[in-house]
Amino acid sequence: MRGDADTAGEGGAGAEAVPWSTHRVVLLPDRVVKTYRPGHAAARAREVRALRLLAVHAPGIAPVLLEHGASRPGALTMSRLPGTPLRGRPLGAPELHAWAAALRTVHTALPPPELAAMPLRPGHQRAVTERLRRWYARPADRPRPPVVRRALDAGRAWLAGAPPGVTGDAPPSGVTPCFGPGDGNAANYLGDGHRVRLVDFEESGRSDRAWEIAEITEHVGGWVAEPVDVPALLRACALTPAETARLADCRRLLALVWLFLLAADDPARPRNPPGTAERQAHRLQVLLES
Repeated sequence: MRGDADTAGEGGAGAEAVPWSTHRVVLLPDRVVKTYRPGHAAARAREVRALRLLAVHAPGIAPVLLEHGASRPGALTMSRLPGTPLRGRPLGAPELHAWAAALRTVHTALPPPELAAMPLRPGHQRAVTERLRRWYARPADRPRPPVVRRALDAGRAWLAGAPPGVTGDAPPSGVTPCFGPGDGNAANYLGDGHRVRLVDFEESGRSDRAWEIAEITEHVGGWVAEPVDVPALLRACALTPAETARLADCRRLLALVWLFLLAADDPARPRNPPGTAERQAHRLQVLLES
């Protein structure tokens, strides 16, 4: 989970170099070359694993892995998918239903034995909870606006009373595991008017649908510019009652993470529009009170 709203998908034409925190992406007309920085071999391995598995079990939903390091250590070459990133533009009902269909496809792609053998994805609930507790334990780097402080205090109180099904190793009973892409940024979902495809699997692994969909609804890129119609997307996703009940707490936990990230933005070198942290504080308060 990155602390800003900037990123780029792999749709469109032309060639472009896009630097990211863990890797550098070069977009070519017919392929994408993604080179991981030193120290991120595990992320690269997760992406390779995901692309190989999806090519077998859900062909067409993700890029095709063309080459992975035989000639360029640390690099992955994959096909370039058609479509335009969903982030930052209005999405009507057909696009939201196509997005939900893509999520169902990828979440249910793996046979149960392969899914059971897969490690839990990075950044799942226990890791996120431990990160939040570390952040609460250390002093803030800079003064925070009152509305942000109040929301963080409310988040601390909620976190202290959250059940193990929200903060522990595993979700509550009745919640079915799924394959999780591990990235809620709408920029990594490409729509062509008929279907939606996915890119970026470096944080992928075993997960559950409520957690993965909460990653989408709470990602700052989904509301800081053109907001995603979250109720419509959730209706299209058709979650089970158990997943719906879990979703509310997943959203609260991830919204709290985003508030910490956005509150840490340096005013001298902002990565997000002014007032983004205050808006996130309000979003968190609404989720905590609902």
